Order: sequence, then C-alpha cells, then structure tokens
Amino acid sequence: MAEHKSALDAGRDVVARLNPPLEGALAEKYDALVPGFAESLVEWAYGRHYARPNLDLKTRQLCTISALTVLGGQTAPQLKVNIKHTLAAGATREEIIEAIWQMAVYGGLPAAINGLNAAQELFDELDATTA
Repeated sequence: MAEHKSALDAGRDVVARLNPPLEGALAEKYDALVPGFAESLVEWAYGRHYARPNLDLKTRQLCTISALTVLGGQTAPQLKVNIKHTLAAGATREEIIEAIWQMAVYGGLPAAINGLNAAQELFDELDATTA
C-alpha cells in the first residue's frame, strides 16, 4: 500500500522548496491573532493546491502572480512574495514579466503597471543583496 502524505506535510515540502522560513514568519506575524494561521495556510494553499499533480510548480506560480496582478495594487506585498517563489520554482525574470504584462489584457493597464512595479522593486532588492 502506498504511503499517503498529509496535506500539511505536502505543503511543508512545497514551502521548503519555495521559501523555507515562510511558515515561521507567518506564525510569528499572525498566529497570535489567528491561532494556527500559518499551519492552516501551509496545509490548505500549499498542501491542497500547490502540491497537486498535473500542473508543475513553476506554472502554478506563474498563475498565482497573474491572478495577484489582476487583483490590483493592494496585493503588491503578496505579489512580491510570490514573484520570489516563482523564481525559486524555476521561472526566469523574463517569464515573470511576460505573465504580468499579459494581464494588461484582463486586468487593465493600471493593474499590469502595478505588477511590473512590484516585480521591478523585488528585482532591485534581489540585485542589491547580490551586489
């Protein structure tokens, strides 16, 4: 009989690939307000969605940054985190920019511009830490 991994364990495996300190950072920031927040997010979002078969992690992340772009400027902090995750999943900066730019058709130019601004800010931060 094949071993079945729990959604929490599967989510933790995904987080370990994309952003190992994520669960701890979320727990520190939100668990006092919403007990179990970090574990719930890792189990549900990463374990029940990102860990699913039939769509690779890079594609899932490109979909995520596309959706966050269309949602608009209020999602800039989550967009930046997910752009970083998308890089960790193997996407290039060019692929990320194209996914964001494609959203100009669906979310409008303001949303795409906000997404491009978030990407540029993150790329500048990453370049500054490697310089």
